[in-house]
Amino acid sequence: MSDATMRESETKGVSRRRFITGTGSLLGAAAIVGHAPRAWAGVRAAAAPIGSGAHVPALVIGTGYGGSVAALRLAEAGVDVHMVEMGMAWDTPGADGKIFANTTRPDDRSFWLRTRTKQPLSNFLGFPLDKNVNCRTGILDAEEFGGITVYQGRGVGGGSLVNGGMAVTPRRENFGAILPTVNAAEMYATYYPRANSGLGVGTIDPAWFDSADCYQYARAGRKHAQRSGFPFLFVPAVYDWDYMKQEAAGTVPRSALDGEILYGNNHGKKSLQKTYIERIRATGRVTISPLHKVTTVTPAPGGGYTVLIDQLNTGGQTTVTKTVTADKVFFAAGSVGTSKLLVGLKATGALPLLNDEIGRGWGDNGNVMCGRANHLWDPTGKVQSSIPTGGIDNWDAGGAFAEIAPLPTGIETWASFYLSITKNPHRARFTWNAAAAKVELDWQTAWKQPSIDAAKTIFDKINRKEGTIYRTDLFGTYKIWGDHLTYHPLGGAVLDKATDNHGRLHGYSGLYVIDGALIPGNTSVNPFVTITALAERNIERIIATDL
Repeated sequence: MSDATMRESETKGVSRRRFITGTGSLLGAAAIVGHAPRAWAGVRAAAAPIGSGAHVPALVIGTGYGGSVAALRLAEAGVDVHMVEMGMAWDTPGADGKIFANTTRPDDRSFWLRTRTKQPLSNFLGFPLDKNVNCRTGILDAEEFGGITVYQGRGVGGGSLVNGGMAVTPRRENFGAILPTVNAAEMYATYYPRANSGLGVGTIDPAWFDSADCYQYARAGRKHAQRSGFPFLFVPAVYDWDYMKQEAAGTVPRSALDGEILYGNNHGKKSLQKTYIERIRATGRVTISPLHKVTTVTPAPGGGYTVLIDQLNTGGQTTVTKTVTADKVFFAAGSVGTSKLLVGLKATGALPLLNDEIGRGWGDNGNVMCGRANHLWDPTGKVQSSIPTGGIDNWDAGGAFAEIAPLPTGIETWASFYLSITKNPHRARFTWNAAAAKVELDWQTAWKQPSIDAAKTIFDKINRKEGTIYRTDLFGTYKIWGDHLTYHPLGGAVLDKATDNHGRLHGYSGLYVIDGALIPGNTSVNPFVTITALAERNIERIIATDL
């Protein structure tokens, strides 16, 4: 479809419902009357990308949890939506017949614009794990700032493509410290259940867990935790547990049991592609443009916003820059992406009325990793499911919740591995470096020490009880703690500070933040259920009052 044809199709007809801004201007006429059939909806979402000169009622920047919730609910309310995604669509198999690369065999699908991988575990048994790869717009971005590496998903589905799938709702008593201006009763009665349903969250069959070879590592972690007096918790996940049982029985292609997780999962994991985005496509009102990167958002002379978008090729180069007009813009590029974009827009004068809270309140969810070396009589198993399903709770006493994580190497390691979420009080700020024309983060590696101290309240005690030691070969030579990274970036455009209490950016009507940037740095557990639930809450209010 040519740009001219696309513009013509986008301006035919009139939406049955329109957004109304604070000044009374309309959100444009851009709907195809009625609902497209399901087959056309799928084609439309994968059709030619947005054309320069297009006018869209609602533009969503990003296709992760918050963006997918916003797009679905807007479409259900009768609004035509366009989503732009910096990463690829991830809908085409590679030379091996699979869409996603295996965790133990990274290739050019694995990392975002790198010539060498940067894996969270850099070493194993004294050997470096990273390898040279072709530079491509791969699925996992290891974005490096001064004091931390932030791992982020790149592609349609965002972080849901690369996370471990642990779908945890925080304990009610912890919620006030997470989002103090949000009504907890509403979240736990309405929006957390809605999010869990939409994401397809389920819990493992405990009886199967007790017998499955692939969870020997988690049972070892449970045994060690309980012998030291710590509660072990089964943690829900977004994996098809029936499919995993079939994997174990050998009746379907292996996915979690083939170690697929870090660079995507080819079968059983219910990423957003299989949940919210599948429903988005079925509405017939949402178009998705992969490999499109928003660079500028400015108020348009006639109302709404002028948005500049670079279309990328798989080498990361800009092939064309497009100008689009949007009546409403939803920032959903993830905590880092949204924060960087807004900080740059404010500093360069594109959106000068954004307030001084933009860029503040960023945290790493207290992430820190470690491994323990078990005794030879305490193996963890050759085949390990890549989907973690158990955790150790010491939040109240020690400020740590530890995910019992897999090491899917295909060999017996006698190693227990953990990703901890901790009560780390430190918050960083994104700022604009005018000389370098880029956004920087002022996180300091030393700020990880509270996370290490909190994790030690669990693992020092377990090591004393079991007579075991920490592994020192996973993050570099003689380095115990993985204190250089986070998988859970949060904050940078904090709710009720940079925005109002439902994500409307201060200073501009029709601009919204609807992703993890709203959450000030910590959720006490894996954050994506909270991001989803908060987005469900906010978009419901936005549709009710701004539509």
